[in-house]
Amino acid sequence: MKVVAFNGSPKKEGNTYQAIQMVAEELEKEGIEVEIVHVGDKVIRGCMACGGCYRNGDSHCVIKNDPVNEYIDMMIKADGVILGTPVHYAAIGGTMKSFLDRAFYAIASDKLRHKVGAAVVAVRRSGGVPTFNQLGNYLNYKEMLVPSTNYWNVIHGAMPGDVQKDEEGKQIMRVLGKNMAWTLKLVESGKDKVEKPEQERKVMMNFIR
Repeated sequence: MKVVAFNGSPKKEGNTYQAIQMVAEELEKEGIEVEIVHVGDKVIRGCMACGGCYRNGDSHCVIKNDPVNEYIDMMIKADGVILGTPVHYAAIGGTMKSFLDRAFYAIASDKLRHKVGAAVVAVRRSGGVPTFNQLGNYLNYKEMLVPSTNYWNVIHGAMPGDVQKDEEGKQIMRVLGKNMAWTLKLVESGKDKVEKPEQERKVMMNFIR
């Protein structure tokens, strides 16, 4: 099994990366491969709301000059996904947000359904929980299976490496990694034994007509 993790921080090996790595270590102990992708240093524009991905139906964004489609393919092939971000003004970092908006809108509704997805947040002081909730919106939108831990998935630190001093935060990441590994194994072992619920066609309801 394989998990792909996306580091939304501009810093390649800053606190967000280190938080992801804590989760990854627990997954790797269970024989699950983890690949960490650095998103936060890329130039990724936001969604143009053109609807081209929906019309094409190929799970790709129509913008071709950045790595978003490559990242989409990685998520579709993986068994699990980790979304990691720093906190910018109590929200997801801008580059990560642009990537997630385009990727999760473009991906066909069945491609991530029932894959295992987790979110982690690194923050200096405040805004971690709102940012964690925002990441959860993407996972829930695609009917992904979201493992829990013993608190919100937030770890604290200002300078790179400070998260190593947050003992509670480190435990949160360890427990998340263990629970994610367990969930992945449950999904794998149940594939041929438990029938999936039939996927319903999305109902779109506008309140102004």
